[in-house]
Parts: sequence; structure tokens; C-alpha cells
Amino acid sequence: MGTKTAAANMRNACTALTDTFTEGQSDKASYPYMDAERVYWYYAPINRHGLPLRDMSESQQHLTYQLMKTGLSEEGNKRAVQIIDHEQILGIIEKETKVIMWERDPQLYFFTVFGDPESDQPWGWRIEGHHLSLHFSIWKDDIISSTPFFFGANPAEVQKGPKKGLRILGPREDLALELMANLSPSQIKKALIFDEAPADILTFSAARASLPYEEGLPASQMDKTQLGILSKLISEYIGQINEDLSSVIETTWQEKITGIHLAWGGAASAGKPHYYRLHGGTFLAEYDNRQNDANHIHSVWRDTDNDFAVDVLRDHLLLYHIM
Repeated sequence: MGTKTAAANMRNACTALTDTFTEGQSDKASYPYMDAERVYWYYAPINRHGLPLRDMSESQQHLTYQLMKTGLSEEGNKRAVQIIDHEQILGIIEKETKVIMWERDPQLYFFTVFGDPESDQPWGWRIEGHHLSLHFSIWKDDIISSTPFFFGANPAEVQKGPKKGLRILGPREDLALELMANLSPSQIKKALIFDEAPADILTFSAARASLPYEEGLPASQMDKTQLGILSKLISEYIGQINEDLSSVIETTWQEKITGIHLAWGGAASAGKPHYYRLHGGTFLAEYDNRQNDANHIHSVWRDTDNDFAVDVLRDHLLLYHIM
């Protein structure tokens, strides 16, 4: 999957950044492509490996944001920047409530490169911090993986201050609630798998998303209106990555939409804890809004076979390197 132009833009943006690194910066930011660090990811506000923005010059920070932009759609990039900036709002809230859990700093987002972007071997990059985790793998002219892809927001809706009303991830809540509102009682009964929303997304930050089978209401049992809303919800996740890449992936899953299942947990109304997932074949999107009085969203899109490009690389090894 992917396009030559998108892969080239990533390569150029990444080398423009890494060429400015000192030896010490490079030591923090660089890992071999096959290092286990590449599949070790998390979205909590804790220290992690890689080079943080706070240890970069202003020009290096700009180049990091330019690299991030190459992997995202215009809307996806806007949201990613908002998620980073959201740490300032969360920091103010925690100081006011005197519940200070972690250091909230927009400069505590980390860049890591895996492998050599200028070689003909697979390479990748990651930008990660609290509520943001982006992973891209590239091989020659192809982007061979763009998942896991995590966006979160706390608060999900800003309650006061200059940014009152901001809902960074509002559409993925609104569309899901709209879909539930359009289901019949018998369809809701099939979709509901938990009476209460779980504490978090079930796949958490596992290196491999392992859900043994689809649960809930299959899209094959939805009418035209319901399928239209589901289609928009699928686009809400896939459409956050680079348009050239997302068009390929989205076409595939829109054609296979009847194989997607909607699974729901908790209430089906805003302001109350709720969870959902969309799962069919290798496509998986998970969303949870339970914490902080249902004002704290975790959401992820995953490819259950090819997160971190493991499927592409396995096929290559089987075809060319194992006798």
C-alpha cells in the first residue's frame, strides 16, 4: 500500500531532520529497524525512549512537525497538533483541582527513527507522547504500515476558558452515537456487548491487537441509512492519515463494509460512559470514553495482521529468505 510520492516525502522530511542531529541527539533518536523498541508503544504521559521536542532546537522542532505532516491528512495533522497543545489545558485543570498526576508539557513528545531512510531496506519513524502515537514503516517506494494509530483527548470537551467547547475528537463520538440512535431495539440488543463501558480500550498498547472474533451487530444487518453513518465513522479513523495512503485503505474497507461489526458498551448518549469498536477482518477501531466523568477519550485504529508492518515483512522473509 502507499504511494511513491508519500514515501519520498517522508524520506526527505526525515533525513532533513536527522541530518541536523548532534551525535547525542542521534543516539537518543535512532534504533535499528528490527529492534524490539519499534513495537513497544504506549499513550500514557510517562517518559519514553526517543528524542523529545524539549531537547531539540526550534528549527529541529519545526522539522519534526513537518515530518509529522507527511503522514497525516490536513485534518489529521490539525488534530495531532491540537492533542499536543492540549497538555497545556490539562495542566491548568489539574492545578485547579489539585490533582497533579504527571508533568503536562507539549514538549514531552518524542521522535524516533528506525533504520536508515536512505537505504533500500525497511525503515520507519514514530512520534509519540500523551494521547498521540503515530507509527509509519516505509520500504523503498511504499508505505507498508501506518498502524497502530492512536488519538486521545482529555478533556474530550473543554468546559471553560478561551477554548471552551473544543472537541478534538468530537466526530468519532457524534457519528457513533448517531449510528446507535438509528438502530432498532433488536439491533441495539445485538450491538451491546457490555452493560458498562470498560475502563479503557481492550487492546490497550499491546504490540499485537488480539481479539479472537468479531462481536456485536454485523453491518450486513444494517439498512442503507445505517450503513451510510457507519461508512462515515470508518472514514473518521482511516481518513486521518495521508490522503494518498488513506484512499487505498479506505476503498478496501468500504468495499468490505458488510463484514464490519459494531460492538457497544455502556450508555448510548453523550456525557455518560460509553465504548465501541468496529471490527471486521483485519480492520479494528476502538474507542472508549469513561474516565473523568466520561470526558476523556482514547481511540485507536489498528490492522490486526499488519501493525508495525509485521505481515509485509513476514511475507517477504518467507518468499525470499527462508529456504
